Amino acid sequence: MSTDREPTYTVKLVQLLLLSTYWGMQIWVTFISSFVMDNHLNRHTYGFIQSRLVPFYLHLGSACAFFNLTIYAIYHPSDMLTDRESFQIFILFVSVTVAAVNAQWFGQMTSEIMADMHLVEQSCGLGQDIGQSSNREAYAKLCETDVKYRHLSGRLWLYRLLSSLCNLCCVACNFCSLSYMAENLVTL
Repeated sequence: MSTDREPTYTVKLVQLLLLSTYWGMQIWVTFISSFVMDNHLNRHTYGFIQSRLVPFYLHLGSACAFFNLTIYAIYHPSDMLTDRESFQIFILFVSVTVAAVNAQWFGQMTSEIMADMHLVEQSCGLGQDIGQSSNREAYAKLCETDVKYRHLSGRLWLYRLLSSLCNLCCVACNFCSLSYMAENLVTL
């Protein structure tokens, strides 16, 4: 579709760069780095790295999603949208919304809860074991005996689940957007 506001090659390249960077970050953080760190670092080192890097990743992802939506919306006027372009804007909007909620709420809460749990674990001599699956009995016993730790553990599980669902939603949205862009590279 030809419009008065046809995006330049540079704008198209910037949008593709932002979208692919965000999707690549998501794949790396969600799957690869988490698996490697979980299997090679002790709980507290892994938690410390996550508490410093994940908020940065979530805010950077929110910015990428926002700029993708903004660029796409500027060059696709609402009165001239096809059904596929409307769906693309919807997908980008969902990605921005979910990424922002994850960055502002779930990621922040997860980091705060993990820090509180690490203090309790350290006071009990725990946290230096490698991997999440090692020494499960000691953590289960701590949950049974310490009400505060049990409460924190339940909240951490909930916020991690919600954050993971947000992240997977953004991965799916960005995959759809990248697929759409790949199908329309010439006309974007």
